[in-house]
Order: sequence, then C-alpha cells, then structure tokens
Amino acid sequence: MEKVWLRSYPPGMPAEIDTTYYESIAQLLEQSFRAHADACAFVCMGRELSYAELDARSRHLAGWFQAQGLERGARIAVMLPNVLQYPVAVAAILRAGYVVVNVNPLYTAHELQHQLADSGAEAIVVLDAHLSTLRAARAGTGLRHAVVTSIGEMLGARGPAMGGENAGLTCVSFVAATALGAAAGFTPVRLAPGDIAALQYTGGTTGVSKGAVLLHRNLIANVLQSQAWSEPVYRARSDIEQPVTVIALPLHHIFGLTVCGLLTMRCGGLGILIPDPRDVPGMVRALRGYRIHSFAGVNTVYKALLAEPDFEELDFSQLVHASGGGAVVQRTVAERWRAVTGVPIAEGYGLPEAAPCVAANLPDAADFTGTVGLPLPSTEVSIRDEAGRALPPGHVGEVCVRGPQVMAGYWKRPGETAQVLMRDGFLRTGDIGVMDEDGFLSIMDRKKDVIFVSGFNVYPNEIEAVVTRHPGVYEAAAVGVPDALSGETVKLFVVKKDPALTDTDLYAYCRTQLMGYKRPGVIEFRAELRKTTAGEILRRALRDEEIARMVESGEV
Repeated sequence: MEKVWLRSYPPGMPAEIDTTYYESIAQLLEQSFRAHADACAFVCMGRELSYAELDARSRHLAGWFQAQGLERGARIAVMLPNVLQYPVAVAAILRAGYVVVNVNPLYTAHELQHQLADSGAEAIVVLDAHLSTLRAARAGTGLRHAVVTSIGEMLGARGPAMGGENAGLTCVSFVAATALGAAAGFTPVRLAPGDIAALQYTGGTTGVSKGAVLLHRNLIANVLQSQAWSEPVYRARSDIEQPVTVIALPLHHIFGLTVCGLLTMRCGGLGILIPDPRDVPGMVRALRGYRIHSFAGVNTVYKALLAEPDFEELDFSQLVHASGGGAVVQRTVAERWRAVTGVPIAEGYGLPEAAPCVAANLPDAADFTGTVGLPLPSTEVSIRDEAGRALPPGHVGEVCVRGPQVMAGYWKRPGETAQVLMRDGFLRTGDIGVMDEDGFLSIMDRKKDVIFVSGFNVYPNEIEAVVTRHPGVYEAAAVGVPDALSGETVKLFVVKKDPALTDTDLYAYCRTQLMGYKRPGVIEFRAELRKTTAGEILRRALRDEEIARMVESGEV
C-alpha cells in the first residue's frame, strides 16, 4: 500500500523504528535505572522517588513475588491510583517475568471478579481502601496473594490496616513485601520480545471486557515510536535538562502506562503523579514549582484545568508538548489551551489493542488541526469498507491498523481475535474514519456509537462538537435511542455552563448548525456526566440507561 502520510513527515522523522533495540520492557527499564540512577523518576504528594530507589524497590518486590512460588508468566493485577507504588509494582512484575494486569481501582466487585477470573491472576497489588471490594470479588478466582498498600505508605505514613477475613489469601503490606523480598533475594529472568508483558482489558469492538495480549515487543515498539515522534521538540530545546511530564492520566489506562509511565522512564524524565485528576485544585497545587515540559490528557481534563482560576499561574515557560487522546478534543478547548499556555494540543489516536498509539499530530505543529494526525513510524493505516477492501483517500470507512505495536490477540478468545485480526495482519479497530491525500487521519466515531436516523449515519462526535460551541454549554454527550418513525433519534445529554440555558435555546441553536436528521430529538440536562477514570464520557452507559427507562415506561 502507498504510505501517503510519509510525504507529510518532517525532515529527520524516521519512517521506521528499530523494534529489536531491546529484548524486553524489563531490559529497557533496567538500562534506564542504571543510566539515570541519581535523578528523580517520580514525585507524588511531595515525596520523590529516584531511579536508584525505583530500581531497588522493584527488585525487592520482584523477589517477594518469586518467593511465593509464582511461576514465570503468572498474571499479577495492579489496582492502584497514580501513586509511587504503581511504577514500582509494574517494574517488579515485568522484571520477574510475570504479566501485568491493569485494573481500574473504581471497579465494582462484579467487574473485578470478572477480570481476576478471566486473567487467572494469582496475586494483586491493591489499595487498602479497596480490600472490601477484593474480598467480595474473590469467589471463583485463583487469587492467592495480595500486597496491600495505602496512599501514604511510601510517604512515611503507617502501613495499611488489614483487618477482616482473608482466609486463603496471603496479605502483606507493600513496605513489608519489599523488605521480605530484599532478604529473600531476586533472581533475574531472561525475557524474549514474544513473551507476554500485559493483559490490557477492554470492551474491544464487541461483547464483554476482554484482555488484549500485549507482548514485550508491542510495548517496546510503542514507547520507541512515541519517543521518535516527540523527540524533535526536545532536540530543539537545549535548556531542558530533564523532561518533566504531568501524569494525570491513570496508569491503569494504556495511554497513561505507555506514554506517561514507560516513556518517561525510557527518557530518564520526571513524572509528576496525580492520584486524583478529578481534584483539579489539588492537581494545580501539585504542579506548582515545576517547569512543565509535557502534558497528556483527555478533553475533560484540559477543560477542567482551564476552568480552574489558579491554573494560569503555573509555569508553562518550557512547555513543549501537550497531547490529547481517548476522546475527541474540542476545538474551543484546544484554542483556550493554546491561548493560556502558548502550545497547541497535538491530538492523537490509539486503542488498547495497539498498545495504544497509532497516529498523532506533530508536536511542533503551529496550531490545532482538528485531525488525529499522521500514522506513527512503522505504522500503516488503511481505511476499509465492510468487505475489508481498502478505500482511497477521502472515503469514509473502518480504520484498520498494522504495525509492531498491534496486540497478539485477545486472551483465550480465538474466535473474537479472528474477528478483528485480518489475515494480512491489519487490526479492525471498530472506529470510523477518513484519511486525506496528505495522510492526515480523522476519526468520525466508534462504529458501535454511530446513530442511524432514517437510513443516515449520524456521528455523535460531530453533534457534540457543534453543541459545545454554544457559550451556555459546559459539556455534552449524544447517543442514539429508539424512535418509531426514524429507527433512532439523537438524544443529547447536556451539562450547563450558563444556568439560564433552556432546551428551547439549544433546539433553536441546533436548527442553525445541523441538518434536520442530525438535530437532537430529545435534550436532557444533567448536573454531570458519567466518565471513566481517564475522563472519557461513558456514552454507552448513558444510552443503556435511557433505553432501560424507555422500556420501563412503555415508550418502546
């Protein structure tokens, strides 16, 4: 296939990256630990963790896991917010030859039980606040060991209280585990690029949550691809001695893990860990005193920061890169960010099945483009029709991806793997997009989120982008709900910025901005919209809630 996007690459940007540079992510981390031993790797709530300490603590924790008799390839879950224990745990698991299973700390017992049982996790690193959820989720799983920690345990606070019934589950505090592991010793493990590094759970394109099998070579490739993409802006700034990255995206999210966590360590950077990005004033306080060089976030995080009065007082004098992903970045938010910081948001695109980065705007772009940019080095993007045939530039179809970052498949789900991994090596993403003649990719929407109104495709992203330009709207979500006449109609959920805003105002506004079949048939105001921990609006949950309500009321 013709890689039209290469014509838009800047001078010096490699078309391909060397995926054989490291044998494993563990080797990547260990080299970085040695090279940057004296530098600070992460800071959280005022406590700094050097690369040397990260090296020692992860080695000791790895030793504790080995002392429990866990065999190579065992799955170990990590259920933590962004605290210092997270990078220690991930490094320990990978160095010992185990598999990281990232778990959302806000999971219910039902959701946690599914992930533990499906992955076959034998151990977990968990916050003490979630012990009750863990106990309720244990039935039917093979979980035998728990390293329990508190947010303040690595900040000098007392270890967690572990009262309650833990029959059949070995529980030990994080600090105790590292001390016991130091005494037991760590046996280094030789890993290969084809070994499994992580199971990243995702809804995928269909069905129940399933684990995307990410090999060491997948994560290595995406770290090196992301580094090559951002390197030009750092190369041009000789005044930056150590890159400082804000890690507000949760590390259990693959974007946070790869782009914020692993890439920070690969570059010897400093990561500022934000345990709760919903506490915006707290985030701003945590960033005071730092010259920020890199920021990664979703639209809701950027919007919330810009609404915080003290945000503009932070030091952006050395900010060189702001990346957006996970959900569409709204132009109004991007323009406001540029006005405040002087740096545009470089929107990108990815998914857990691709470890996650597929495409991105150039970090030194002069302005917000409204696209998700160009495919990264060593990445191919093909827009295809329902039959899997490649479409020419300018045609809308399913985004399909091939590259060294693409997963090996879904964990123990060969049937579903076959549905998304085509014979030619391309991954069917389930996203609808279009590529222009210069190789810039635009994502219309998730295939499953497209609304079908009287035979026409309506893309929620387009509706939301229009509605959020209204000065009285803070945020919005568009979903399709059943309609007797048109099959589906657009229902719009709106959070007000102006308390005086009415649905009559919005209906009138949409009549001037959208074609008839795209206009919302129903508008509902809400105080807030449900989101993931990464800040992505849960459209599917909103739609399911509304359909359940309609069924109960007899409307459908």
